Amino acid sequence: MPAAGSGSRFGPGVRKQYAPLEGRTVIEWALAPFLGDRRCAQLVVALARDDADWKKVAARLAASGASAVTTVEGGERRSDSVRRALESLAASASPSDWVLVHDAARPCLDPADLGRLLDRLGTHPVGGLLATRVSDTLKRAARIGGGADPPVAETVERSDLWRALTPQMFRVARRASGTGRGRLDESQDHPGSGSGARRRGVAGAALLRGALEGHA
Repeated sequence: MPAAGSGSRFGPGVRKQYAPLEGRTVIEWALAPFLGDRRCAQLVVALARDDADWKKVAARLAASGASAVTTVEGGERRSDSVRRALESLAASASPSDWVLVHDAARPCLDPADLGRLLDRLGTHPVGGLLATRVSDTLKRAARIGGGADPPVAETVERSDLWRALTPQMFRVARRASGTGRGRLDESQDHPGSGSGARRRGVAGAALLRGALEGHA
Protein backbone atom coordinates (compact mmCIF):
# COMPACT_ATOMS: atom_id res chain seq x y z
CA MET A 1 0.00 0.00 0.00
CA PRO A 2 1.80 3.18 -1.17
CA ALA A 3 1.27 5.89 1.46
CA ALA A 4 4.27 8.14 0.94
CA GLY A 5 2.41 10.83 -0.97
CA SER A 6 2.12 14.32 0.41
CA GLY A 7 -1.58 14.58 -0.38
CA SER A 8 -0.98 18.03 -1.84
CA ARG A 9 -4.17 17.90 -3.88
CA PHE A 10 -6.10 17.43 -0.63
CA GLY A 11 -4.89 20.81 0.61
CA PRO A 12 -2.43 22.04 3.25
CA GLY A 13 -2.11 20.47 6.66
CA VAL A 14 -2.67 16.79 7.35
CA ARG A 15 -1.96 14.25 4.60
CA LYS A 16 -5.15 12.83 3.11
CA GLN A 17 -4.40 9.30 4.32
CA TYR A 18 -4.38 10.56 7.91
CA ALA A 19 -7.47 12.72 7.72
CA PRO A 20 -10.10 11.75 10.31
CA LEU A 21 -13.11 9.86 9.00
CA GLU A 22 -15.88 8.39 11.12
CA GLY A 23 -13.71 7.70 14.16
CA ARG A 24 -10.67 6.43 12.24
CA THR A 25 -8.17 7.80 9.77
CA VAL A 26 -8.56 7.33 6.01
CA ILE A 27 -5.67 4.85 5.89
CA GLU A 28 -7.22 2.72 8.63
CA TRP A 29 -10.40 2.41 6.56
CA ALA A 30 -8.27 1.59 3.51
CA LEU A 31 -6.50 -1.21 5.39
CA ALA A 32 -9.64 -2.63 7.01
CA PRO A 33 -10.91 -4.88 4.17
CA PHE A 34 -7.49 -6.55 3.85
CA LEU A 35 -7.14 -7.02 7.59
CA GLY A 36 -10.59 -8.58 7.60
CA ASP A 37 -9.78 -11.19 4.94
CA ARG A 38 -7.69 -14.14 6.12
CA ARG A 39 -6.33 -14.68 2.61
CA CYS A 40 -4.35 -11.43 2.93
CA ALA A 41 -1.41 -12.83 4.89
CA GLN A 42 0.75 -9.71 5.06
CA LEU A 43 0.27 -6.00 4.51
CA VAL A 44 3.13 -3.64 3.67
CA VAL A 45 2.67 0.11 3.91
CA ALA A 46 5.23 2.34 2.20
CA LEU A 47 5.64 5.55 4.21
CA ALA A 48 7.35 8.87 3.60
CA ARG A 49 10.67 9.27 5.39
CA ASP A 50 9.31 12.18 7.43
CA ASP A 51 6.00 10.51 8.29
CA ALA A 52 5.20 11.40 11.89
CA ASP A 53 1.58 10.21 11.88
CA TRP A 54 1.90 6.48 11.35
CA LYS A 55 2.95 5.71 14.94
CA LYS A 56 -0.51 6.54 16.28
CA VAL A 57 -2.17 4.44 13.60
CA ALA A 58 0.23 1.56 14.26
CA ALA A 59 -0.55 1.68 17.97
CA ARG A 60 -4.29 1.45 17.31
CA LEU A 61 -3.79 -1.41 14.85
CA ALA A 62 -1.65 -3.30 17.37
CA ALA A 63 -4.24 -2.77 20.08
CA SER A 64 -6.88 -4.28 17.79
CA GLY A 65 -4.73 -7.36 17.18
CA ALA A 66 -3.63 -6.50 13.63
CA SER A 67 -0.15 -8.02 13.57
CA ALA A 68 0.24 -8.53 9.81
CA VAL A 69 1.10 -4.91 8.97
CA THR A 70 4.71 -3.92 8.34
CA THR A 71 6.20 -0.75 6.89
CA VAL A 72 8.98 0.29 4.53
CA GLU A 73 10.29 3.66 3.48
CA GLY A 74 8.54 4.75 0.32
CA GLY A 75 10.07 6.43 -2.68
CA GLU A 76 9.77 9.75 -4.39
CA ARG A 77 7.30 8.35 -6.91
CA ARG A 78 4.36 6.04 -6.41
CA SER A 79 5.98 3.29 -8.47
CA ASP A 80 9.11 3.53 -6.29
CA SER A 81 7.00 2.94 -3.19
CA VAL A 82 5.34 -0.10 -4.76
CA ARG A 83 8.73 -1.50 -5.78
CA ARG A 84 10.18 -1.08 -2.29
CA ALA A 85 7.16 -2.74 -0.72
CA LEU A 86 7.57 -5.68 -3.10
CA GLU A 87 11.27 -5.96 -2.30
CA SER A 88 10.41 -6.21 1.39
CA LEU A 89 8.36 -9.34 0.61
CA ALA A 90 11.25 -11.16 -1.06
CA ALA A 91 12.07 -13.26 2.01
CA SER A 92 8.50 -14.24 2.86
CA ALA A 93 6.64 -14.50 -0.45
CA SER A 94 7.17 -16.95 -3.31
CA PRO A 95 7.13 -15.81 -6.95
CA SER A 96 3.75 -17.46 -7.47
CA ASP A 97 2.07 -15.70 -4.53
CA TRP A 98 -0.47 -13.01 -5.31
CA VAL A 99 0.14 -9.38 -4.41
CA LEU A 100 -2.45 -6.60 -4.36
CA VAL A 101 -1.76 -2.87 -4.62
CA HIS A 102 -4.28 -0.49 -3.11
CA ASP A 103 -4.25 3.24 -2.46
CA ALA A 104 -3.90 4.40 1.15
CA ALA A 105 -6.13 7.38 0.38
CA ARG A 106 -9.05 5.22 -0.83
CA PRO A 107 -11.08 4.36 2.27
CA CYS A 108 -14.30 3.02 0.74
CA LEU A 109 -13.28 -0.30 -0.77
CA ASP A 110 -16.19 -2.70 -0.39
CA PRO A 111 -14.99 -5.95 1.26
CA ALA A 112 -17.31 -7.77 -1.14
CA ASP A 113 -15.37 -6.34 -4.11
CA LEU A 114 -12.10 -7.46 -2.55
CA GLY A 115 -13.57 -10.91 -1.95
CA ARG A 116 -14.71 -11.22 -5.58
CA LEU A 117 -11.28 -10.19 -6.80
CA LEU A 118 -9.60 -12.86 -4.69
CA ASP A 119 -12.18 -15.52 -5.53
CA ARG A 120 -12.26 -15.01 -9.28
CA LEU A 121 -8.59 -14.33 -9.98
CA GLY A 122 -7.05 -17.06 -7.85
CA THR A 123 -6.49 -19.28 -10.89
CA HIS A 124 -6.17 -16.54 -13.52
CA PRO A 125 -2.99 -16.75 -15.63
CA VAL A 126 -2.27 -13.01 -15.42
CA GLY A 127 -4.26 -11.30 -12.69
CA GLY A 128 -6.52 -8.31 -12.87
CA LEU A 129 -8.08 -5.30 -11.26
CA LEU A 130 -11.30 -3.71 -10.21
CA ALA A 131 -12.65 -1.32 -12.80
CA THR A 132 -15.78 0.48 -13.88
CA ARG A 133 -17.05 1.29 -17.34
CA VAL A 134 -16.41 4.84 -18.52
CA SER A 135 -19.77 6.63 -18.60
CA ASP A 136 -18.73 10.19 -19.41
CA THR A 137 -18.42 11.56 -22.92
CA LEU A 138 -14.72 11.69 -23.82
CA LYS A 139 -13.08 14.15 -26.19
CA ARG A 140 -9.64 13.83 -27.72
CA ALA A 141 -7.79 17.14 -27.94
CA ALA A 142 -5.97 18.15 -31.09
CA ARG A 143 -2.20 17.89 -30.74
CA ILE A 144 -1.52 20.90 -32.94
CA GLY A 145 -2.34 24.35 -31.65
CA GLY A 146 -3.45 23.03 -28.30
CA GLY A 147 -2.20 25.44 -25.68
CA ALA A 148 -4.25 25.90 -22.53
CA ASP A 149 -7.56 25.52 -24.38
CA PRO A 150 -7.01 22.95 -27.15
CA PRO A 151 -9.60 22.36 -29.86
CA VAL A 152 -11.54 19.09 -30.00
CA ALA A 153 -10.18 16.57 -32.49
CA GLU A 154 -12.82 13.89 -32.04
CA THR A 155 -15.25 12.21 -29.68
CA VAL A 156 -13.69 9.01 -28.33
CA GLU A 157 -15.61 5.76 -28.62
CA ARG A 158 -16.06 4.64 -25.03
CA SER A 159 -17.81 1.27 -25.37
CA ASP A 160 -14.63 -0.67 -24.59
CA LEU A 161 -13.09 1.81 -22.14
CA TRP A 162 -12.92 1.13 -18.41
CA ARG A 163 -11.64 3.26 -15.56
CA ALA A 164 -8.99 1.39 -13.56
CA LEU A 165 -9.70 1.14 -9.83
CA THR A 166 -7.81 -0.53 -7.01
CA PRO A 167 -6.79 -2.97 -5.75
CA GLN A 168 -4.89 -4.49 -8.66
CA MET A 169 -3.81 -8.10 -8.29
CA PHE A 170 -0.82 -9.82 -9.92
CA ARG A 171 1.71 -12.51 -9.07
CA VAL A 172 4.74 -11.39 -7.04
CA ALA A 173 7.10 -12.39 -9.87
CA ARG A 174 5.10 -10.44 -12.43
CA ARG A 175 5.05 -7.31 -10.31
CA ALA A 176 8.71 -7.60 -9.36
CA SER A 177 9.75 -7.94 -13.00
CA GLY A 178 7.66 -4.94 -13.98
CA THR A 179 5.54 -6.85 -16.48
CA GLY A 180 2.49 -6.44 -14.31
CA ARG A 181 3.04 -2.75 -13.89
CA GLY A 182 0.00 -0.84 -15.01
CA ARG A 183 -1.87 2.38 -14.80
CA LEU A 184 -2.04 2.52 -11.02
CA ASP A 185 1.70 2.57 -10.43
CA GLU A 186 2.77 4.92 -13.17
CA SER A 187 -0.12 7.14 -14.23
CA GLN A 188 0.40 9.49 -11.31
CA ASP A 189 4.16 9.52 -11.90
CA HIS A 190 3.54 10.66 -15.46
CA PRO A 191 0.07 12.21 -15.72
CA GLY A 192 -1.53 11.53 -19.06
CA SER A 193 1.13 9.02 -20.11
CA GLY A 194 -0.11 6.15 -22.24
CA SER A 195 3.01 4.57 -23.68
CA GLY A 196 2.76 1.24 -25.45
CA ALA A 197 4.97 -0.42 -22.87
CA ARG A 198 2.60 0.48 -20.06
CA ARG A 199 -0.42 -0.62 -22.06
CA ARG A 200 1.22 -3.98 -22.81
CA GLY A 201 2.08 -4.40 -19.13
CA VAL A 202 -1.49 -5.38 -18.20
CA ALA A 203 -2.49 -7.09 -21.46
CA GLY A 204 -4.61 -10.13 -20.66
CA ALA A 205 -5.48 -8.96 -17.16
CA ALA A 206 -9.10 -9.37 -16.11
CA LEU A 207 -11.38 -6.41 -15.47
CA LEU A 208 -13.81 -6.99 -12.61
CA ARG A 209 -16.56 -4.49 -12.11
CA GLY A 210 -16.06 -2.61 -8.86
CA ALA A 211 -17.83 0.18 -7.04
CA LEU A 212 -16.65 3.64 -8.01
CA GLU A 213 -17.48 4.72 -4.45
CA GLY A 214 -14.41 2.76 -3.41
CA HIS A 215 -12.39 5.61 -4.91
CA ALA A 216 -14.06 8.34 -2.92
